[in-house]
Amino acid sequence: MCGIAGIVERETGTGPSQATLLQMLAMIRHRGPDQFGLYLDANAGLVNARLSILDLDHGQQPIANENENLWIVFNGEIFNYLELRTELEARGHHFTTRTDTEVVLHAYEEFGPECLNQFNGQFAIAIWDRHRKELFLARDRLGVRPLFYNQEGETFRFGSEVKAILADSRVSAEMDLVALDQVFTYWSPLSPRTAFRGIHQLPPAHYLLVRDGRVTIKRYWSITFPEGTRSNGHRSLEDYVQEFRELLTDAVRVRLRADVPVGAYLSGGLDSSTVAALVRRLGISHLDTFSIAFSDPEFDERSHQENMARFLGTRHQVVVATHADIGRVFPEVIWHTEMPITRTAPAPMFLLSKLVQSHHYKVVLTGEGADEFLAGYDIFKEAMIRRFWARCPGSQRRPLLLRRVYPDIPSLSAGPPAYLSAFFGRGLEEHNRPCFSHAIRWQNNRRNCRFFSDELSRALRREQEENDNLPVLPAAFEHWHPLAKAQYLEIEVFLSQYLLSSQGDRPAMAHSVEGRFPFLDVRLVEFCNRLPPRYKLNGMTEKFLLREAVRDWLPREICQRPKRPYRAPIHRSFFNDTTQDYVMDLLSPGSLKTNGLFRPNAVGQLVTRIRNGSALGETDDMALVGMLSAQLVHRQFISRFQRARPLCARDDLKIVDRRVQVLAE
Repeated sequence: MCGIAGIVERETGTGPSQATLLQMLAMIRHRGPDQFGLYLDANAGLVNARLSILDLDHGQQPIANENENLWIVFNGEIFNYLELRTELEARGHHFTTRTDTEVVLHAYEEFGPECLNQFNGQFAIAIWDRHRKELFLARDRLGVRPLFYNQEGETFRFGSEVKAILADSRVSAEMDLVALDQVFTYWSPLSPRTAFRGIHQLPPAHYLLVRDGRVTIKRYWSITFPEGTRSNGHRSLEDYVQEFRELLTDAVRVRLRADVPVGAYLSGGLDSSTVAALVRRLGISHLDTFSIAFSDPEFDERSHQENMARFLGTRHQVVVATHADIGRVFPEVIWHTEMPITRTAPAPMFLLSKLVQSHHYKVVLTGEGADEFLAGYDIFKEAMIRRFWARCPGSQRRPLLLRRVYPDIPSLSAGPPAYLSAFFGRGLEEHNRPCFSHAIRWQNNRRNCRFFSDELSRALRREQEENDNLPVLPAAFEHWHPLAKAQYLEIEVFLSQYLLSSQGDRPAMAHSVEGRFPFLDVRLVEFCNRLPPRYKLNGMTEKFLLREAVRDWLPREICQRPKRPYRAPIHRSFFNDTTQDYVMDLLSPGSLKTNGLFRPNAVGQLVTRIRNGSALGETDDMALVGMLSAQLVHRQFISRFQRARPLCARDDLKIVDRRVQVLAE
């Protein structure tokens, strides 16, 4: 795992500034503190901060092919690199390292962009063809690893993080107001937007080519589902279980490929427990597991974590997140997320990766992805019940089924039937609309736009005359099963844009920790998408196939345990006995007026309610963290952006300067 960045100048004669490239590298050194590398010629510069996991002694980047016309910097892992290397060697390619980075380079040399379809991995790739003067960028299918870019005039910049692009003093940050609006609706900007105007993210499953100042972007893979109720033949449940077990076992096996120890996260739920159990079943005798516990019992799951750790016989490490801890580290978290967020959940993940780093681990396996591809979230049950209700909208009994979906929310599980019907009955007649499954969630989130300033609201109205602000859906979407439609929205909008970023790559790589996700193995993803819907959501049983597959591998209480979403406390994290100074500063009328994003009076009323101990609903909690994080983004990246300490002579820095050779040629 690494951080990458670079600049392509169309015609300068001397190439990008080495000092600027080293400054870009310094901004992302946390992603790869082991080694640093720079390539420079008359048109392009590439930099890499390496977290060494494979071939520790010989894998320093950038790496070239045999005749040095192609140069690569790479962030990520190709888990089937050994098999691909054997094929490439048979085709005459020669290798100087044992890394997957060099496999990527030779695969591109052999197949061009089509090589991406052969990779089973999580990656962001940059390859410079110095003869063709062409830059190739690519991102993995689901967006596990980030990649951003910016083009101004004759200059194209890219980086693993936005701050690498902002390290170039010619680039200044400006808040993208539509992206802010999208965060308050969808929890994150919709790709290719970022929080900053003029800085874009390469969407998952896309590649980008830059040549002669022209940028071309193409999709190379898509999430697909069978049309209608059609599925993968008439196979038995036992057949599906067997194939699923084989695919998941191999997904874990290839993700154990590393020249450093591999640990595992253990949340106490079904997904992470399955991954950890498979590591044991693969014969790994020593396994360290890592968990988050909370001092607040409403969020704490340590008893399940400890039970599972005892069952597996792992050496278990726990970080206990207090309200004060979450509030204390929150500014650091936003520095790494680089966008406003409406949840504090990334903060405990930030603390967890710090725990992993302190135990000298660089790699952990995690359970993300099972909920999206095997229908584990409550929103899938909610949509199913609402569609059932829509067939008989006057029914008094059908909406009562929703109480079983949200037993932990008293207003829904124990509230009066009239409230339940009013809350979930909105838009019931529109059950054929594409985004029916998520409409209530998005409408509830949009309630928090009431905090937007008049200036922001006016600007958004002007922007929205040109943009409908909805996710882009594939042409086949209307022909999919309703569950597939809901899954697609959850994968494209929530998993790829928010979960794998703000709760995945960013808090982990802040402490140089690489997460690996067996449930996101492309073979497993495509298998799950072909499953009959009943093997994912069976009545009210979520992740049905997974539960069937692992019931002999896990304790019964873990296997049968209902899904409990990972959450963290919000307003109590910012308003407590040790309230941080930045909280009151950023939410003060003066600060709010200066930035012009939110209404000071409305924010003040919310703060007063919190300090008076009034009950706060989920949407108000989301509004609080959304506004506070937006204020932090403005301070950290716009009004007070600070560049990192430049790299110096004592850093392990490899420089390949081809400007003299290129000019001579």
